[in-house]
Amino acid sequence: MQPPPSKTTRCGQTLLAHTLHNWSQQGGDLWVFAYASLIWRPEGVVQEVRPARVHGHHRALKMWSRVNRGTPQTPGLVFALLPGGCCQGVVQRIAEADVPHYLPQLWLREMPNPVYDPRWLRAHTPQGPVTALAFTLDRRSPSHTGSLSPVQYRQIFAQATGRFGTTLDYARQTHEQLMRLGIRDRALARLLSHATSEPDTI
Repeated sequence: MQPPPSKTTRCGQTLLAHTLHNWSQQGGDLWVFAYASLIWRPEGVVQEVRPARVHGHHRALKMWSRVNRGTPQTPGLVFALLPGGCCQGVVQRIAEADVPHYLPQLWLREMPNPVYDPRWLRAHTPQGPVTALAFTLDRRSPSHTGSLSPVQYRQIFAQATGRFGTTLDYARQTHEQLMRLGIRDRALARLLSHATSEPDTI
């Protein structure tokens, strides 16, 4: 796999072309690691879904969203894979013939601004490991929120809405789907408790 374009020169279409090129070098079906909304709202036709775990990254609601779940005036939050730890989710298999159409549609959804770092990660499944495309985030990115207080999360949950709905609905739907899959995300459960807590109790 070739490394992604540098942050100073890349754009969304450059990253898409780079990802398509890397996939074409391997050929075959495409695996995508889903850890948030792609689990409960997949893009396009998915041929197969498997439980999966990746090591070296973890799911965190620590990326600013100024389009999908917020606005420039009232930013919301979306999940990203941050370095460290591990993450349980699913991998989704996209048929080889569908990939040239699938990836541009996925880019329109996940990369309206080219803030994610698309990476090829080793995902462990019950049927064996696969190499899957995943959307990660560098902690040095200006889209990384850093540490947020419970009060800040509460305010964002109460106010942030983007083209796909509210940050709160997004977080709740992700948590509910993870629970259905038998995945317990204690950090996310704690964050959601802030949505209904009184200011003097959080």
